[in-house]
Amino acid sequence: MPRSMTAFARNTIDFPWGSVTCELRSVNHRFLETSFRLPETLREIEMPLREIARKKLTRGKVDCSVQMAFNNSDAAINADLNLAKRYIDIAEQIADQIDQPAPISPLDIMRWPGILKDQDIEPESLHKAAIETFSATVDQLLQGRQREGNKLADIIEQRLVGIESQVKIVRDNLPDILAHQRKRLEEKMVDMKTQLDEGRLEQEMVIIANRSDVDEELDRLEVHIAEIRRVLQSSDSIGRRLDFLMQELNREANTLGSKSIAGVTTQASVELKVLIEQMREQIQNIE
Repeated sequence: MPRSMTAFARNTIDFPWGSVTCELRSVNHRFLETSFRLPETLREIEMPLREIARKKLTRGKVDCSVQMAFNNSDAAINADLNLAKRYIDIAEQIADQIDQPAPISPLDIMRWPGILKDQDIEPESLHKAAIETFSATVDQLLQGRQREGNKLADIIEQRLVGIESQVKIVRDNLPDILAHQRKRLEEKMVDMKTQLDEGRLEQEMVIIANRSDVDEELDRLEVHIAEIRRVLQSSDSIGRRLDFLMQELNREANTLGSKSIAGVTTQASVELKVLIEQMREQIQNIE
């Protein structure tokens, strides 16, 4: 079944030392694009988090935010003063080399990588907790994508039924359309007071029939409809395949319109294009 690329998920998991909260927002995108907002202590695991997303998601622009809360709020933040001193020494050495003072603000130092730390908890424990929370939140995001994807599949099915209805209208009216064209041709030849040549009349009717023969287009429309329904049952990423099938449906609708010799086929071509465009807009959100 199709999965939407638009979804939201938020998950909080408690641990002995506190909790980790992960929030994911996903919108449609041609490829998979992930961006992360992480505490400094979790920067090391950004690549493992990206790998989890890559394995579970195929397409979509995904924004991720991870936050940590500690049980002992008074001791939640520590500073690595030794690392800060090394940074300051290096900054002063560079300042001496360029013969310019190096005004350093304590607030600036706090922003440097690795200066602030979250409690005296083993980094491995924090990393493991963040990865666990992120993975669970991605699963929650997938569930949301699936729910919306099911609704999109229902919308597409409704449009497919509409296309089938238009195909049936054209098929049912083709014999009457050809009969009407024959009658018009006969009347035209009578009006011109031309001796009616049955052989020439039949030739003209053959030409008209060939020009207005849309059986092939109708057959291909039905084949594409069946293929779309088959693809919708697939568990793989199907957005690009469905988009291609929309192009093929539109091609047949255009050909049907170009071969039209009656209002009913012209109207059917217009209705088909409307239905196809409505499906295409929904398919842009399918993974």
